[in-house]
Amino acid sequence: MNIQEYFGRISYNDPHKDADLQTLTAIFQHHIQTIPFENLSMHCGEAIELDLQSTYNKIVRKRRGGWCLETNHLLFWALQELGYDVCILGANSYEPAEKGYCTEINHILLKVVIEGDSYIVDAGFGGAYQMWQPLMLISGKDQPQVPGIFHFMEEDGTWYFEKVKRKHYIPEHSNNDFPDTPELGNIRKIYRFTLEPRRIDDFQELNAYLQVCPDNILRKKSICSLQTTNGLLALVGWSLTEMKYNYTEGMDLVNITTLTDEEVEKTLKDKFSIVLENKLIP
Repeated sequence: MNIQEYFGRISYNDPHKDADLQTLTAIFQHHIQTIPFENLSMHCGEAIELDLQSTYNKIVRKRRGGWCLETNHLLFWALQELGYDVCILGANSYEPAEKGYCTEINHILLKVVIEGDSYIVDAGFGGAYQMWQPLMLISGKDQPQVPGIFHFMEEDGTWYFEKVKRKHYIPEHSNNDFPDTPELGNIRKIYRFTLEPRRIDDFQELNAYLQVCPDNILRKKSICSLQTTNGLLALVGWSLTEMKYNYTEGMDLVNITTLTDEEVEKTLKDKFSIVLENKLIP
Protein backbone atom coordinates (compact mmCIF):
# COMPACT_ATOMS: atom_id res chain seq x y z
CA MET A 1 0.00 0.00 0.00
CA ASN A 2 1.36 3.34 -1.06
CA ILE A 3 0.24 6.87 -0.17
CA GLN A 4 1.21 8.19 -3.62
CA GLU A 5 -0.99 5.54 -5.25
CA TYR A 6 -3.85 6.67 -2.98
CA PHE A 7 -3.22 10.30 -3.99
CA GLY A 8 -3.39 9.21 -7.64
CA ARG A 9 -6.73 7.51 -6.96
CA ILE A 10 -8.21 10.71 -5.47
CA SER A 11 -6.52 13.01 -8.05
CA TYR A 12 -4.64 14.88 -5.34
CA ASN A 13 -1.26 16.33 -6.28
CA ASP A 14 -0.83 19.35 -3.99
CA PRO A 15 1.97 19.68 -1.42
CA HIS A 16 1.30 17.84 1.84
CA LYS A 17 4.26 18.65 4.07
CA ASP A 18 2.23 19.62 7.10
CA ALA A 19 -0.49 17.67 8.86
CA ASP A 20 -2.60 20.82 9.10
CA LEU A 21 -6.29 21.65 8.64
CA GLN A 22 -5.84 23.06 5.14
CA THR A 23 -4.22 19.84 3.87
CA LEU A 24 -6.80 17.69 5.68
CA THR A 25 -9.64 19.65 4.05
CA ALA A 26 -8.12 19.34 0.57
CA ILE A 27 -7.50 15.59 0.88
CA PHE A 28 -10.98 15.04 2.31
CA GLN A 29 -12.68 16.92 -0.54
CA HIS A 30 -10.72 15.00 -3.17
CA HIS A 31 -11.65 11.76 -1.40
CA ILE A 32 -15.42 12.37 -1.37
CA GLN A 33 -15.47 13.67 -4.96
CA THR A 34 -13.65 10.64 -6.41
CA ILE A 35 -14.58 7.69 -4.14
CA PRO A 36 -18.30 6.92 -4.26
CA PHE A 37 -20.30 5.79 -1.26
CA GLU A 38 -21.57 2.47 -2.63
CA ASN A 39 -22.79 -0.96 -1.53
CA LEU A 40 -22.75 -2.56 -4.99
CA SER A 41 -20.63 -5.53 -3.89
CA MET A 42 -23.49 -7.11 -1.98
CA HIS A 43 -25.71 -6.72 -5.07
CA CYS A 44 -23.06 -8.34 -7.27
CA GLY A 45 -22.54 -11.43 -5.16
CA GLU A 46 -19.20 -10.17 -3.78
CA ALA A 47 -18.23 -10.47 -0.12
CA ILE A 48 -16.99 -7.30 1.60
CA GLU A 49 -13.86 -8.03 3.64
CA LEU A 50 -13.09 -5.60 6.44
CA ASP A 51 -9.32 -5.57 6.34
CA LEU A 52 -7.16 -2.73 5.13
CA GLN A 53 -5.43 -4.58 2.30
CA SER A 54 -8.76 -5.73 0.82
CA THR A 55 -10.23 -2.23 1.13
CA TYR A 56 -7.12 -0.66 -0.43
CA ASN A 57 -7.15 -3.09 -3.35
CA LYS A 58 -10.86 -2.56 -3.97
CA ILE A 59 -10.97 1.24 -3.75
CA VAL A 60 -7.49 2.30 -4.88
CA ARG A 61 -6.48 -0.40 -7.36
CA LYS A 62 -9.87 -1.48 -8.71
CA ARG A 63 -11.15 2.13 -8.53
CA ARG A 64 -14.34 1.19 -6.71
CA GLY A 65 -16.13 2.94 -3.86
CA GLY A 66 -17.29 1.53 -0.57
CA TRP A 67 -19.58 1.99 2.39
CA CYS A 68 -18.58 3.79 5.61
CA LEU A 69 -16.61 0.84 7.01
CA GLU A 70 -14.41 0.82 3.91
CA THR A 71 -14.06 4.42 2.79
CA ASN A 72 -13.51 5.84 6.30
CA HIS A 73 -11.07 3.02 7.11
CA LEU A 74 -9.05 3.89 4.00
CA LEU A 75 -9.09 7.58 4.92
CA PHE A 76 -7.99 6.67 8.48
CA TRP A 77 -4.99 4.81 7.07
CA ALA A 78 -4.06 7.69 4.74
CA LEU A 79 -4.26 10.30 7.51
CA GLN A 80 -2.15 8.14 9.81
CA GLU A 81 0.44 7.81 7.04
CA LEU A 82 0.55 11.61 6.79
CA GLY A 83 1.14 12.04 10.52
CA TYR A 84 -2.32 13.13 11.68
CA ASP A 85 -3.55 12.44 15.21
CA VAL A 86 -6.62 10.45 14.11
CA CYS A 87 -8.86 7.85 15.74
CA ILE A 88 -11.94 5.83 14.77
CA LEU A 89 -15.29 6.44 16.49
CA GLY A 90 -18.58 4.53 16.32
CA ALA A 91 -22.03 6.04 15.75
CA ASN A 92 -25.71 5.09 15.85
CA SER A 93 -27.51 6.44 12.77
CA TYR A 94 -30.95 8.03 13.00
CA GLU A 95 -33.82 6.13 11.36
CA PRO A 96 -36.51 8.62 10.25
CA ALA A 97 -39.09 5.85 9.74
CA GLU A 98 -38.57 4.65 13.31
CA LYS A 99 -38.21 8.22 14.67
CA GLY A 100 -35.22 7.09 16.70
CA TYR A 101 -31.55 6.13 16.69
CA CYS A 102 -30.40 2.57 16.01
CA THR A 103 -29.76 0.70 19.25
CA GLU A 104 -26.51 -0.81 17.93
CA ILE A 105 -23.52 1.08 16.52
CA ASN A 106 -23.82 0.90 12.72
CA HIS A 107 -21.51 3.63 11.39
CA ILE A 108 -17.87 4.67 11.74
CA LEU A 109 -16.39 8.16 11.58
CA LEU A 110 -13.05 9.75 12.38
CA LYS A 111 -11.85 12.28 14.93
CA VAL A 112 -8.75 14.29 14.02
CA VAL A 113 -6.93 16.53 16.51
CA ILE A 114 -4.95 19.45 15.07
CA GLU A 115 -3.16 21.91 17.38
CA GLY A 116 -5.44 20.97 20.27
CA ASP A 117 -8.70 21.32 18.33
CA SER A 118 -10.84 18.26 17.54
CA TYR A 119 -12.52 17.81 14.16
CA ILE A 120 -14.99 15.21 12.93
CA VAL A 121 -14.18 13.80 9.50
CA ASP A 122 -16.67 11.42 7.87
CA ALA A 123 -16.34 10.42 4.21
CA GLY A 124 -18.81 7.57 4.51
CA PHE A 125 -22.33 8.86 4.93
CA GLY A 126 -23.06 9.68 1.30
CA GLY A 127 -26.09 11.38 -0.19
CA ALA A 128 -27.32 14.79 0.94
CA TYR A 129 -26.04 14.37 4.51
CA GLN A 130 -22.39 14.07 3.54
CA MET A 131 -20.21 16.81 5.05
CA TRP A 132 -17.85 18.50 2.61
CA GLN A 133 -15.26 19.75 5.10
CA PRO A 134 -13.98 18.65 8.50
CA LEU A 135 -16.32 19.93 11.23
CA MET A 136 -14.99 21.35 14.47
CA LEU A 137 -16.22 19.29 17.41
CA ILE A 138 -18.05 22.02 19.29
CA SER A 139 -21.56 21.87 20.72
CA GLY A 140 -24.34 24.18 19.58
CA LYS A 141 -22.41 26.04 16.86
CA ASP A 142 -23.85 26.22 13.32
CA GLN A 143 -21.20 25.30 10.74
CA PRO A 144 -22.37 26.30 7.23
CA GLN A 145 -21.06 24.35 4.23
CA VAL A 146 -22.16 24.05 0.60
CA PRO A 147 -24.50 21.08 1.35
CA GLY A 148 -26.13 23.01 4.20
CA ILE A 149 -25.72 24.00 7.84
CA PHE A 150 -24.39 21.24 10.10
CA HIS A 151 -24.06 21.28 13.86
CA PHE A 152 -23.28 19.10 16.86
CA MET A 153 -25.14 19.00 20.16
CA GLU A 154 -23.52 17.39 23.20
CA GLU A 155 -25.41 15.95 26.16
CA ASP A 156 -23.83 13.92 28.98
CA GLY A 157 -20.93 12.77 26.80
CA THR A 158 -23.09 11.82 23.81
CA TRP A 159 -22.74 13.92 20.68
CA TYR A 160 -25.59 14.42 18.20
CA PHE A 161 -24.85 15.28 14.57
CA GLU A 162 -27.60 17.20 12.74
CA LYS A 163 -28.24 19.22 9.59
CA VAL A 164 -30.68 22.07 8.90
CA LYS A 165 -33.03 20.96 6.13
CA ARG A 166 -33.37 22.80 2.83
CA LYS A 167 -36.29 22.68 0.43
CA HIS A 168 -36.00 20.68 -2.78
CA TYR A 169 -37.18 21.96 -6.15
CA ILE A 170 -38.06 19.02 -8.38
CA PRO A 171 -39.11 20.02 -11.92
CA GLU A 172 -42.39 18.36 -13.06
CA HIS A 173 -43.48 18.06 -9.43
CA SER A 174 -46.12 20.52 -8.31
CA ASN A 175 -45.72 19.88 -4.57
CA ASN A 176 -42.11 20.78 -3.79
CA ASP A 177 -41.37 20.82 -0.09
CA PHE A 178 -39.10 19.24 2.50
CA PRO A 179 -38.13 15.67 1.63
CA ASP A 180 -38.83 14.64 5.22
CA THR A 181 -42.11 14.92 7.09
CA PRO A 182 -42.79 18.64 7.72
CA GLU A 183 -44.05 18.13 11.26
CA LEU A 184 -40.65 16.82 12.30
CA GLY A 185 -39.36 20.36 12.07
CA ASN A 186 -36.44 21.94 10.30
CA ILE A 187 -33.65 19.73 11.68
CA ARG A 188 -32.59 16.38 10.20
CA LYS A 189 -30.95 14.16 12.80
CA ILE A 190 -28.09 12.15 11.25
CA TYR A 191 -26.39 10.13 14.00
CA ARG A 192 -25.18 10.15 17.59
CA PHE A 193 -21.76 9.07 18.88
CA THR A 194 -19.39 9.12 21.84
CA LEU A 195 -15.66 9.89 21.84
CA GLU A 196 -14.67 6.36 22.86
CA PRO A 197 -11.86 5.31 20.49
CA ARG A 198 -12.57 2.17 18.43
CA ARG A 199 -10.54 -0.27 16.37
CA ILE A 200 -11.63 -1.53 12.97
CA ASP A 201 -11.92 -5.05 14.43
CA ASP A 202 -14.77 -3.76 16.61
CA PHE A 203 -16.84 -3.55 13.40
CA GLN A 204 -16.20 -7.05 11.99
CA GLU A 205 -19.51 -8.36 13.34
CA LEU A 206 -21.39 -5.34 11.95
CA ASN A 207 -19.72 -5.80 8.55
CA ALA A 208 -20.87 -9.43 8.40
CA TYR A 209 -24.36 -8.65 9.73
CA LEU A 210 -25.11 -5.85 7.26
CA GLN A 211 -24.34 -8.16 4.34
CA VAL A 212 -26.93 -10.76 5.36
CA CYS A 213 -29.63 -8.91 7.34
CA PRO A 214 -32.64 -8.57 4.98
CA ASP A 215 -34.17 -5.63 6.90
CA ASN A 216 -31.40 -3.06 6.55
CA ILE A 217 -31.49 -0.44 3.79
CA LEU A 218 -28.16 -1.59 2.35
CA ARG A 219 -29.61 -5.04 1.58
CA LYS A 220 -32.87 -3.61 0.27
CA LYS A 221 -31.36 -1.05 -2.12
CA SER A 222 -28.33 -0.89 -4.39
CA ILE A 223 -26.78 2.52 -3.69
CA CYS A 224 -24.02 4.55 -5.33
CA SER A 225 -23.59 8.24 -4.51
CA LEU A 226 -20.82 10.71 -5.24
CA GLN A 227 -20.29 14.31 -4.23
CA THR A 228 -19.68 16.69 -7.15
CA THR A 229 -18.30 20.23 -7.25
CA ASN A 230 -21.79 21.74 -6.78
CA GLY A 231 -24.01 18.93 -5.51
CA LEU A 232 -24.29 15.18 -5.71
CA LEU A 233 -25.12 12.21 -7.91
CA ALA A 234 -27.01 9.24 -6.48
CA LEU A 235 -28.00 6.01 -8.16
CA VAL A 236 -30.46 4.04 -6.01
CA GLY A 237 -31.82 0.97 -7.76
CA TRP A 238 -32.81 2.28 -11.19
CA SER A 239 -33.31 5.92 -10.07
CA LEU A 240 -30.59 8.44 -10.84
CA THR A 241 -30.83 11.63 -8.79
CA GLU A 242 -28.76 14.68 -9.72
CA MET A 243 -28.82 17.38 -7.07
CA LYS A 244 -27.47 20.93 -7.33
CA TYR A 245 -27.05 22.58 -3.94
CA ASN A 246 -28.49 26.04 -3.29
CA TYR A 247 -29.90 26.35 -6.80
CA THR A 248 -31.82 29.29 -5.38
CA GLU A 249 -31.54 30.66 -1.84
CA GLY A 250 -32.29 27.85 0.62
CA MET A 251 -33.40 25.43 -2.11
CA ASP A 252 -31.69 22.54 -3.91
CA LEU A 253 -32.49 21.55 -7.49
CA VAL A 254 -33.28 17.84 -7.87
CA ASN A 255 -33.59 15.96 -11.16
CA ILE A 256 -34.66 12.30 -11.04
CA THR A 257 -34.36 9.89 -14.00
CA THR A 258 -35.47 6.25 -14.15
CA LEU A 259 -32.94 4.07 -15.97
CA THR A 260 -33.10 0.74 -17.78
CA ASP A 261 -30.82 -2.15 -16.79
CA GLU A 262 -28.47 -1.30 -19.68
CA GLU A 263 -28.38 2.37 -18.69
CA VAL A 264 -27.49 1.48 -15.08
CA GLU A 265 -24.21 -0.11 -16.16
CA LYS A 266 -23.39 2.78 -18.52
CA THR A 267 -24.25 5.38 -15.87
CA LEU A 268 -21.97 3.70 -13.31
CA LYS A 269 -19.13 3.90 -15.82
CA ASP A 270 -19.79 7.39 -17.20
CA LYS A 271 -20.84 9.27 -14.05
CA PHE A 272 -19.21 7.30 -11.21
CA SER A 273 -16.16 5.84 -13.05
CA ILE A 274 -17.10 2.37 -11.78
CA VAL A 275 -16.70 -0.77 -13.88
CA LEU A 276 -17.98 -3.84 -12.05
CA GLU A 277 -16.38 -7.27 -12.40
CA ASN A 278 -19.65 -9.10 -11.69
CA LYS A 279 -23.18 -8.42 -12.85
CA LEU A 280 -25.15 -5.96 -10.72
CA ILE A 281 -28.72 -6.84 -9.83
CA PRO A 282 -30.23 -3.42 -8.93
